[in-house]
Amino acid sequence: MAETVTSSELREARNTEDQKARIGLRTTLRALRHRNFQLFFGGQLISLVGTWMQNIAQDWLVYRLTGSSLLLGTVAFVSQIPIFLLAPVAGIVADRWNRHRIVIATQTTSMVLALTLATLTLSGKIRIWEIMVIASLLGVVNAFDIPARQAFLIDMVGRDDLLNAIALNSSMFNSARIIGPAIAGILVASVGEGWCFFANGISYIAVITGLLLMRLTRQAALQKHGSPLENMIEGFRFARHTAPVRALLLLIGFVSLAAMPYTVLMPIFAGRILHGGARQLGMLMGATGIGALLGALTLASKTNVSGLGKWVWMAATGFGSSLILFTLSRHLWLSLALLIPTGFGMMVQMGATNTLLQVMVPDRLRGRVMSLYSMMFIGMGPIGALVGGALAARIGAPWTVAIGGLTCLAGGTIFARRLPAMRGVARQLILAQGMGTGDPPASLPVSRS
Repeated sequence: MAETVTSSELREARNTEDQKARIGLRTTLRALRHRNFQLFFGGQLISLVGTWMQNIAQDWLVYRLTGSSLLLGTVAFVSQIPIFLLAPVAGIVADRWNRHRIVIATQTTSMVLALTLATLTLSGKIRIWEIMVIASLLGVVNAFDIPARQAFLIDMVGRDDLLNAIALNSSMFNSARIIGPAIAGILVASVGEGWCFFANGISYIAVITGLLLMRLTRQAALQKHGSPLENMIEGFRFARHTAPVRALLLLIGFVSLAAMPYTVLMPIFAGRILHGGARQLGMLMGATGIGALLGALTLASKTNVSGLGKWVWMAATGFGSSLILFTLSRHLWLSLALLIPTGFGMMVQMGATNTLLQVMVPDRLRGRVMSLYSMMFIGMGPIGALVGGALAARIGAPWTVAIGGLTCLAGGTIFARRLPAMRGVARQLILAQGMGTGDPPASLPVSRS
């Protein structure tokens, strides 16, 4: 005889499910219990929407003025190469001086540069060389902003919630990646690129206000001894001789060099291959952002570093595979669908790498190691963008991006083969930084060399 389920049992089951959902949500958003991180999160989200609006509008402005894939790559190169060149110096600054004040200074300078670009564009006198100068100056600012901002997270949330703060920071970045391009596509098509630049400049007010309202009661240990040159050498020596750190940095640099130029070539896909315009460009970038946001939320739901080494290589190979499939599409909706796993793979690799680095590095070296992370992840991008732009001019954007995807597959495969040998050092590093209990999982990316 079948058992009957009473209404009270149904209510109890629903309450249990609701309670589990609330617990899951609290786990995913646990870093937001810190007031300072709330201020940072809210202000930065608004500012990053403006930043993505400017990125899309700038790419479209260059494409509209020149129609050149080479110049698209060149603008990307001059905007990011300062990060590669200045990262070692920026890491020292982030480890020796107050990171809170550094971030306030960099955000304020970025606001001034955005408003300058808006003024020139709205006046109708903007030239390619002026775009390049402002882009390169913004690159200099970002070279100091990125390591200081990444290292500043532990000052806002402490060690217990650092992993979640990193993931939520990434989710914020990718939420803006969805919203910003969509708004930019509409604004560029209706009122022009200049108003996107102006909106970005105004958006910095939110993050600067949040930073000024913070009340910081903790600050991670800073480097107080040795000359700047000695500090720089120490940071490079740590990364070179610490096998898991070296492996993670090399893979993220490899992927950034070979595959990340696909974002620079996106106007080519939107215009020439999919026969669209600024709106379609915004949709393509937004689809990447949706996948990246899903990846960031997946990382945010994790409460420890278990399995992240495996996630790194799987994300790299998934990223490469999705890029290859994307280059074969000639239909907008298929391209949008393929860019979602592309963004997911990119985000998971980036976020998992960031997390693993931060849990293995001592506080006094945090700025320098994160500067090397920005050097490899963002700083290698301009070299890839310049090469990718030149290559796309000769063989076309689809073949260029497909070659990058194949390179990603190769890098992820090599990393996966070395993964089993990379365990013991990571365990020691994580426990030494007080970021784990007991033995870390066997899948962490460490070798003994």
